Amino acid sequence: MTDDSTSYELESPEDVTPDNPFTLPGFFDAMADGELLAAHCTDCDTRLVPPRPACYACGSRALDLEAQPKRGTIVSYTEVRVPPDPFLDRAPFPVAIVELDSGARLTGRVDASYDDLEIDLPVSLSIREPGPIEREVARDHEAEWPIHVFELE
Repeated sequence: MTDDSTSYELESPEDVTPDNPFTLPGFFDAMADGELLAAHCTDCDTRLVPPRPACYACGSRALDLEAQPKRGTIVSYTEVRVPPDPFLDRAPFPVAIVELDSGARLTGRVDASYDDLEIDLPVSLSIREPGPIEREVARDHEAEWPIHVFELE
């Protein structure tokens, strides 16, 4: 996308197709191209990541699509000690809720030690291709979806 915001008309369920950025496949296609997208509700000013065809705060369908900053701060975090079996060798690892500089929130793994994390710590988002284990455990349609990870600044 070249604009920071793009309007979409979502008047009926038929307007939401698999390649539409308001779906998970469309969201991850944009992420694979290096873009982080959110739906911006023009009625209540909520930002939804990943984008959805209706605002979860007010129910409005008056949404614009916005490119999001890849920087933010940690608002909450935890440590995964017992992950699904294919990821046991990666445990323990931290996961955080990050408030992006736009106000949108996104949950993701943090590439740091749990002991190095704290609330309000600045982080940036990196996007990478899935590795063999991610591809192995993914559903067929998810196998090429990129992986996002937060890094300390």
